Amino acid sequence: MTRKVHVAGVGMIPFTKPGKSENYNVMGETAARAALRDAGIEYSLVQQAYAGYVYGDSTAGQAALYGLGLTGIPVFNVNNNCATGSSALYLARQAVASGAVECALAVGFEQMKPGALKRVWDDRPAPMFRFDDLMTEIQGVDETSPHAAQLFGGAGVSHMQKYGTKPETFAKISVKARKHAANNPNAVFRDLLTEEQVLESPHIFGPLTRYQCCPPTCGAAAAVVCSEEFARKHGLAADVVIEAQALTTDTASTFEDRDMMKVVGYDMTAAAAAQVYEAAGIGPEDVQVVELHDCFSANELITYEGLGLTPEGTAEKFILDGDNTYGGRVVTNPSGGLLSKGHPLGATGLAQCAELVWQLRGQAGARQVEGARIALQHNLGLGGACVVSIFKKVG
Repeated sequence: MTRKVHVAGVGMIPFTKPGKSENYNVMGETAARAALRDAGIEYSLVQQAYAGYVYGDSTAGQAALYGLGLTGIPVFNVNNNCATGSSALYLARQAVASGAVECALAVGFEQMKPGALKRVWDDRPAPMFRFDDLMTEIQGVDETSPHAAQLFGGAGVSHMQKYGTKPETFAKISVKARKHAANNPNAVFRDLLTEEQVLESPHIFGPLTRYQCCPPTCGAAAAVVCSEEFARKHGLAADVVIEAQALTTDTASTFEDRDMMKVVGYDMTAAAAAQVYEAAGIGPEDVQVVELHDCFSANELITYEGLGLTPEGTAEKFILDGDNTYGGRVVTNPSGGLLSKGHPLGATGLAQCAELVWQLRGQAGARQVEGARIALQHNLGLGGACVVSIFKKVG
């Protein structure tokens, strides 16, 4: 038996460029305090905590949370590449759903360095070696392009080859991201871009130009989750529930089908989406607002199809028809997404959660999606892990 899990509080700090943030422990503590304040409870009521980060030493989670109090609770440090924040949320939700605890905290933070992502340990095999070897077989290696851009850019090329998708279509996603982020005070990039500016920015790989790649970012976000009984006992206005949630990893198709879309997690996304739709008893047509993992414009485009927001092969039409924004079928990344809000790896999934909770509460200000009652979150990490969650407004 599992119980409904409520999101009692969320919090995040404004995301910033590397070198302009507080240290990771301060960021994490600040975001966690914001979530506790939003929930209206003290840290002493939290029974377990899950701290997500990618670049940091062991027990960085304790370093952030000890500033809230030395309560002796279990603190788990989570690293699942770019899906880290949602993996922490998944574990916190699971702890409450199973009855192990009544209240748990998930916090994610990242203090990043400028430039493209790089390996830290070069004296041992990279965890991505299977993916790297396959990418090299499929499309070779470009020594002048960032590694992640080659992977996701290759996925964009695959979509172009299959369906005739035009480079300008990918660029429109970045234009949308900036337009949405203009209304988000927590976003790194809030200035508008034209399609021409996106296309004329330096070429990176495949259809990707610089403005179609998310920036390295520092930031933190957090969520407090609890049982219905806990919310009632403490008088919490917990009117958002995690209706369904799935965490998937790679299957054989990632490597056997020799398709760059699948190498970067298309099948993980599709599998997780199918699981949550079934568990929630809904379909993609029932969702009003989505925060998805747009680390590159190419990944947003293929994810429209992976999540079932539009049938396979129709993402270009979906974009051209304006069905991915306000006034269309479903608003995607009202926060500005990773492309414009920023992508502090450990914090991203929890920042997505915060945005969707605000949307369902009607607290998103100028970004508000009218009538939002069901929201979907998608957070992807190569290597691999994919978390898809359905949030629902209750009451």
